[in-house]
Order: sequence, then structure tokens, then C-alpha cells
Amino acid sequence: MSSAATLGAAPTSPAANATSWTDKLRAQPKLPLIVGGAALVAIAMAFALYSRGPDYKVLYTNVSDRDGGAIIASLSQMNVPYKFAEGGTAILVPADRVPEIRLKLASQGLPKAGGVGFELMDNQKFGTSQFAEQVNFQRALEGELARSIESIGTIESARVHLAMPKPSLFVREQKKPSASVVLTLHRGRSIDEGTVSAIVHMVSSSVPELDPKSVTVVDQRGNLLSAANAGARGLDVSQLKYTQEIEQGYIRRIEAILQPILGTGNVRAQVAADIDFSVVENTDEKYRPNTDPANAAMRSQQSSESNQLGGTPPGGVPGALSNQPPTAPNAPITTPPNAPPGAPQTPAQAQAAAAQAAAQRATTTAAATGPSSSRKDTTTNYELDRSIRHVQQGAGGVKRLSVAVVVNNRVGDDKGASRALTAAELDQIRNLAKEAVGFSQDRGDSLNVVNSAFADEREKEAPALDFWRDPANIPLAKTGGMYLLLALFALFAWFAVARPLLRKHLAPPPPPPVAAVDDNDVFAKLATADEGPSPDEALRQREADRHKADLDFALEAATQDPKLVAIMIQHWMTTDEQ
Repeated sequence: MSSAATLGAAPTSPAANATSWTDKLRAQPKLPLIVGGAALVAIAMAFALYSRGPDYKVLYTNVSDRDGGAIIASLSQMNVPYKFAEGGTAILVPADRVPEIRLKLASQGLPKAGGVGFELMDNQKFGTSQFAEQVNFQRALEGELARSIESIGTIESARVHLAMPKPSLFVREQKKPSASVVLTLHRGRSIDEGTVSAIVHMVSSSVPELDPKSVTVVDQRGNLLSAANAGARGLDVSQLKYTQEIEQGYIRRIEAILQPILGTGNVRAQVAADIDFSVVENTDEKYRPNTDPANAAMRSQQSSESNQLGGTPPGGVPGALSNQPPTAPNAPITTPPNAPPGAPQTPAQAQAAAAQAAAQRATTTAAATGPSSSRKDTTTNYELDRSIRHVQQGAGGVKRLSVAVVVNNRVGDDKGASRALTAAELDQIRNLAKEAVGFSQDRGDSLNVVNSAFADEREKEAPALDFWRDPANIPLAKTGGMYLLLALFALFAWFAVARPLLRKHLAPPPPPPVAAVDDNDVFAKLATADEGPSPDEALRQREADRHKADLDFALEAATQDPKLVAIMIQHWMTTDEQ
């Protein structure tokens, strides 16, 4: 027991701990498999994450060389990984840091815009000349227009050139401004006439007195997008779209009213509409005579009247004295020269005064009853009968319609048989189509209805593509190939690394050495075997030989490695206690 106790102190050493761990693994065969599987899964996951790397997203696109260098320098200072795409014009950073990096770069004023806007007017120096202010204003306006145009999705960049003449006090010498726009489109993109028209009107509306016809739009290949005769044609995308909407509306009306009668798919209609997009303004001004004086409208009336009674008309030499008649004398003819005023008159004097008064009255009466003249003038002005009519006809009116309708034969009672429509049925269909489109004979509309059997419209099935040619299977193949590589790597790691290590550490102890056998014993056993021992004796002999071999192996092991024996005894004791 003392030797056993002495041997029991061996587990405190590292070698004894390693041997104990190995024994525990041997006692539980499933534990190595669990540990190996977990390690294999961890290795596969680490390989997948390492091969995948971080997910990159676009930070900025269409970056100029100057802005790109400043952005790269800032990213290097912040220790942010980055990549390039689209030929170096796009910068990619980890997806989870895109908002943070954009805010940090914005605080540094990056990226700087390619053109300047009205911020150019913020830092005006004192004493700037009027010419410099005008040039800065023109540059700022060009930059703002370029930024507005670049906000359109199909346009990558834009440059605007404005020709703004100097204002003049003389109307005849004033010149209108003009503009030129150079567009750089994205790769594989195109621009339609509607977008070009919108750019032209936006530029013309931003510059005072700029006519849309004076705006020229060119792309990066030198193609003239705003043709000079575009305004003369009078057609744009909106007008063509309006015409198509009108035609489709008439087609839907015809099919909606005929399908309940003929059935779904048994009627086809096409409409060609001639739309008048001209804007007409008409002003009429008519003058008519006043044939009815009673109902005539009087504007003004002027009357003058003069009368002259008695006296002779003035005569003699023209002048002031000849135009005035002489006054009657009032002095008495027989008045004594020295008669004092207020003296009593003699009878002769009284008689003379009476005669003079009588003569004067006669003269006055004769003047009152003499020749007379009168004059009367009247002027009347009447209003003229004037009629003004101003008519403005809007664009978009229908000038003429051409309608074509094709109807299928009616399906008969027999399966698959059909019959043509009668004349009455065709007239009914024709009348319904006329009412649906608002047919007008005065407008020159035309309608043609044809009855014919429709051809079989069975769609030919396209041949199925092979599995490896189907574009939908390419992403699936890529994903499967990645997982297959991971599985092959896992199998290689298991069979080439993990499994040999487990076999090395969990291998059973070598069998005990076979003791040397004496030749005499061999001959004795052979002789005994010849005699034919019984089966029971042979079994007992084999068990005895095995027990003896085990004892010999245990003695030899205890002699060679006593620590191993101590560990085994400790393990047995621990197992018995449990």
C-alpha cells in the first residue's frame, strides 16, 4: 500500500494530467467526435467569413480627381478601408459605416461641387467693380442651372453657358440673351425629347427675356438635341401621347360595346385620329348703317338760332363807326340859346317840344315795324353700329377619325363550326360603332366593318433551355459551388488533420510482447496435441496462458513505467467510488 500511495502522488505532474485526460477520452468515445465536429464547423465558418469579407457600398459616385484625392486622404486618416469601382469614379466603403463617413466628410466640405453656385456671392470684396459683380452673378447662375440639370436621373453632368448682353437705353439696340447646355449622359442611357424640352424651358424661365428658341442643348457626342426646327414642327412627346390616348380611348369604347354581343376576343378595332394642335385666334369688327332712325343711338346734338328785327343793315366803309347805327338827336331845334335851365317855356317852345316827341315816337315805331331776319342751325351726331367678336380655338380638337373594325364569325351549334354574320347584324355593329366614337359625316369620318374568321392564335411554346444555359440557375450554381468548396475543405481538414491527430492520441496501448517459447515446450505441446486433448482442457489451457501473459505484461509495465500503473490504480479507485 505504501508503494501505491507513493505512486498516487504522480497525477500532480503535467505528464500525469495529460495521461488522465487521455484516459477520460478513452472512457467516452463520443466526446472526441463532438469536439472534432465542433472544431470543423468553427473552421468552416471562419473560412466562409474570411473569404466573404465586409460588404462594401457606394460612398460617392462621379467623383472628380481633385475631390477623389481629398476623400482618399481623409479615409486613410480615419483608418477606413475603401475600394474603387466604375473606373475609379466611384468610391466604396463598408456598408455599415456609409452614413457616418458621409457626415464626417461633409463636415470637412467634401466632396466639393464641380461648379459654383450663388455661394460665390457670399464673399464679395469691398470695392469690386460692376463688371466683376456681373461676371460673378453670371457664373453663379450658370452653376445653379447646371446643378438643377444634374439632378435629372439620366444626366451625369452638365455645363451651362449664358450669353447675357449688356442692357442698352435704346430699344432698337437691345439684344436678347442666349444659352447653350452641354449634357453628359450616363453610360447606356438616352434622353427623350420631353426631357430636352423641359431643360430648355427651365433655362429660359431662369433668365429674363430668354426665348426658348435661343437655347441650344448638345450631348457629349456632339449631337444636337434641341433642333432649330423643333418649334416649327409643333409636335412634342406630350402631343403624340395625347393622340395615342385619344385613339386608345375610342378603341376601348368600341370593344366595350361590342364584346357583350360578339364575345370576348371576337372583335378587333383600330382608330386613326387626326388631331388639330393649332391655336387659332380670330377677331371680327363690323360696322353697319343706322337704317332705323327711331332706334338709332344719338351721340350728340348741337343747335344755334339768331333773329334780327328792324333797322338797315350796316353799310359804308368797313369799320367800327360804319357798323353802328346813328343815334336819334335829342336836342330841341328851337331852344333859345340863353335860356336858363328850369325857366318857364313859352307856348311856341312847348309846341315845338311836343312835335319833336311825336316825331321821335314815329321814328321808333317805324324802326320796330321795319325789315327783320332770323337764322337757325342744328347738328346731330349718331353712334355707328359696331360689333367686335374675339374667338380663340384651343388645340387638341379632332379633325377626322378613321375607324376599322374586324369581327369574328359566330360559333354555330356544332362544335368547331362557325357562320358569317348577316347583313342586319353588320349594320347593327356599324351603327353601334358610330355611336361609340361619335361619328360625324360633316367632319369627314370614315368607318369600315369587316366580318372574317379569325386565325388560330395559339402561341408556339419556346423550346426549354438546358439547365446550364438558364440564366436563373447561374446564381444558384455560384452559391452551390461555394458551399461545395467549403464541404471539400471540411472533408480535407477532417481526413488530413483532425482524424490523424485523434488516432494518434486515442490509440490503444500496444499488445504485450510474446514471451520466448522453449523448443522442448513446443515439442511437448505438439506431442500433447497429437494425443488429442479434450476441448475443455484446451480452453482452460488458453485461459491460463492469457492470464499468465497479462500478469507478465503488468509486471513488465510496472517495472518500466510505475507512473502509468499509479494512474491506472487511481482511475480504478475513482471509478469504484462513483
